Amino acid sequence: MSLTNDYIKQRLVEKFGEALTNFEESFGVLSFAAPAALNLKVMQFLYDDEELQFRFLTDLTAVHYPHQVDAELAVVYHLYNFREKVRLRFKVFVPVAAPQVFTATKLFESANWMERESYDFFGVDFVGHPNLKRILNVDEMTYFPMRKEFPLEDQSRIDKDDEMFGR
Repeated sequence: MSLTNDYIKQRLVEKFGEALTNFEESFGVLSFAAPAALNLKVMQFLYDDEELQFRFLTDLTAVHYPHQVDAELAVVYHLYNFREKVRLRFKVFVPVAAPQVFTATKLFESANWMERESYDFFGVDFVGHPNLKRILNVDEMTYFPMRKEFPLEDQSRIDKDDEMFGR
């Protein structure tokens, strides 16, 4: 059996109904959005289903959409099926005021550092994560540098002069 994007979508809609939205295909990769409360259930279904078998978390990141009210942060999951060589992507949107998403570390150990990075740079709180702390930035940082409200230059640095960059 060849695993097509139409079939994957059909299986997801059968299981989750209208809870999953924004289905689209870009460069052969199926994309969709899921509610934050269902992120683990969707991943578990994609992992466990004998026909789908998305058992590899290729990437996990976040994106800041400052103009999307109450859905400013997206956690983006890229999953892969080794048997059929098929990729898929799904997003979970959360408000920047309460950016909480359930951790995927119980299903994918590789999610550990990826979630820590998304926390460190975007402030996503992965509920149930075994060691959610900054991974690259100093613990004293009170801001999240990959959010679009963050200034281009680090305001705490005195060795940088924006005039040198034409600003």
